Amino acid sequence: MKRGKATRGALLRWGVLTVAVAAWQLTTRTHDSVYFPPPSEIARHTHALWFSGPPAHAFLTPAATENILPSLARMTTGFALAATAGIALGTALGRSRRAHALCNPVLQFARAVPPPALVPVFVVVLDFGTPMQLTSIVVSAVWPVLINTAEGVRNTDPLRLEVAAVLRLTAPERLWLVLLPSALPRIFAGLRLSLSLSLILMVFSELLPGTANGIGFTLTDAQSRSDLLTVWAVLVLLGVLGHVLNTGLLAVEKRLLGGRRRQA
Repeated sequence: MKRGKATRGALLRWGVLTVAVAAWQLTTRTHDSVYFPPPSEIARHTHALWFSGPPAHAFLTPAATENILPSLARMTTGFALAATAGIALGTALGRSRRAHALCNPVLQFARAVPPPALVPVFVVVLDFGTPMQLTSIVVSAVWPVLINTAEGVRNTDPLRLEVAAVLRLTAPERLWLVLLPSALPRIFAGLRLSLSLSLILMVFSELLPGTANGIGFTLTDAQSRSDLLTVWAVLVLLGVLGHVLNTGLLAVEKRLLGGRRRQA
């Protein structure tokens, strides 16, 4: 029964998407505006531009390997560094109420600063290039993970901590078996926000002068040449990438949390 309900939900979601794309196609064909090409033309252009390469290269064209892959490498590296630092620092803060109370105003201030506003600072300090791009991603994406991890650790069920004390678990055992499992839902909530910020900052940092490749560079170059089909192709690609990455992270979360619930 659950499988049938999930199937109906998936069909409904795909049906809504199909209707939306069909409405987009019909509207753009009716108005015939050069600024809003129909999705069929965008799909053909996207395929020709990035995914019409040889099978030996996973159908990726030179334009895809020169721009999409470097962007994904920057984003995943920045996201991994932000996640690692956020979980480590958040766990340390969550375990110490005094440290959390002292650092909380700074954390809330840092979280409130719009991430793109920090990029000009990194440009001045690090100049253009990959180090600046990675730094902007890490510094902006670390806060959701850090804050959510700290809150998750702080809100661990006191009964579990008492059981850990009775069993005389060591500090590493208490961390691995009690604190982190309890904080996992909050950690994944922070990771989802961090992933979205990583994608946004990756594109924003590549829009700046001095960038030689990347998805953001492709967008800027297409705008300068008034290549609207490529502009739309980039926008659609970013939407698809965001959806795929978020879906993958949700699948990992479901697997881990499901396993924890079964163990409980």
